[in-house]
Amino acid sequence: MKYDVIIIGAGPGGIFSAYELVRLNENLKIAVFESGYPLEKRHCPIDGKKVKSCIKCPTCAIMSGFGGAGAFSDGKYNITNDFGGTLYEHIGRKESLDLMRYVDEINVSHGGESTRMFSTSGTRFKTICIQNKLKLLDASVRHLGTDINYIVLENLYKELKDKVDFYFQTPVEEIRREGELYRILCKDQSYECDQCIISVGRSGSKWMETVCRSLDIETKSNRVDIGVRMELPAVIFAHLTDELYESKIVYRTEKFEDKVRTFCMNPYGIVVNENTNGIITVNGHSYEGEEKRTENTNFALLVAKHFSEPFKDSNGYGESIARLSNMLGGGVIVQRFGDLVRGRRTNENRLAESTVVPTLAATPGDLSLVLPKRILDGIIEMVYALDKIAPGTANDDTLLYGVEVKFYNMEVDIDEHLETRYNGLYIIGDGSGVTHSLSHASASGVYVARRIAGSAETEN
Repeated sequence: MKYDVIIIGAGPGGIFSAYELVRLNENLKIAVFESGYPLEKRHCPIDGKKVKSCIKCPTCAIMSGFGGAGAFSDGKYNITNDFGGTLYEHIGRKESLDLMRYVDEINVSHGGESTRMFSTSGTRFKTICIQNKLKLLDASVRHLGTDINYIVLENLYKELKDKVDFYFQTPVEEIRREGELYRILCKDQSYECDQCIISVGRSGSKWMETVCRSLDIETKSNRVDIGVRMELPAVIFAHLTDELYESKIVYRTEKFEDKVRTFCMNPYGIVVNENTNGIITVNGHSYEGEEKRTENTNFALLVAKHFSEPFKDSNGYGESIARLSNMLGGGVIVQRFGDLVRGRRTNENRLAESTVVPTLAATPGDLSLVLPKRILDGIIEMVYALDKIAPGTANDDTLLYGVEVKFYNMEVDIDEHLETRYNGLYIIGDGSGVTHSLSHASASGVYVARRIAGSAETEN
């Protein structure tokens, strides 16, 4: 089978690559290969009753499939260069923002028209944060919610399915450069293409490393973010979330001068399990529909760790901490903040008496047995700092779930066009190590698609 363009990965980068290629040139023959399932077949077996914890399916329905790991996220598209990746370093700040706004227009026109755009521009909370040694990052954010995000993805797939060949449950085993073509090898078949876009996301990090080794593409170690997910009554952060929805707040610790940041804020949301390469970590979702809202808000507190020579395996470091949590708690551990600062583990009785009702069935335990002291000290400092702008954050019954780990792919050597040393081989999205968000990954897909479509027009 011969294609003009093959896209590996049906996450946001892959989807928006396909969308833009079809829009600009319907004559292109395009295929998308995805190791997971179509959107409608992505179902996690955990139901809280018969199946209470991860059973380690061969293909994780939460992390893989059409829509990628972002399919069941709360659908936050942050339009900013302040966080979410370094795409702007390759294509320029203005181009990066313009593409993110274009992605937002597509989301709105495909089912997101009823959703709201939030912004930190002109907010009084910037001053309040500065006065309390905190920094509020600039961003506009479109919150689709897990429910509307699903509808947007459904509509995008309906538009693409008759114009693009989708190969689901078809993991790519190898990519070979043969003359001016690329050969894509799967288990039972191989395919050829003139140009190849790799967009495998974080869940494809180990596979991406093998591809780079086989094609002699240079990589460099990235960071890993380690921390916890907090859950507390929504009213405590309502003054922030009602105006900003998501507030990205950064704090520099007094003890070590490490940076701790809030991440993925989910007002009236739920805490969920996440499976990355067989390791169970924690994440959060929220919904746009009122009927699915809870009385709690959750968000992550993360400490970024960068490593210098000779250590290069930042993801391995994060995995080792997550595995320790899985070993001690059989999965995710939950602890009351009051128990943590008193140096005692949370047990079933203390959790049952908590005024905060947990939205995830996790194992009561002691996070100080899992997280390194330096990271834990930073998180505790951050909780007290946030308590100054949102009184009640440091209450005894605030829940901490651990661990939350954000893995970042090795940063791949790509040029200003997101192209590798091989002509026509592009690496985009979170799999490149350049983007770390839905909006940046989607924008990188649009950027590469426009470049490919433009070169195709020139040739014709």
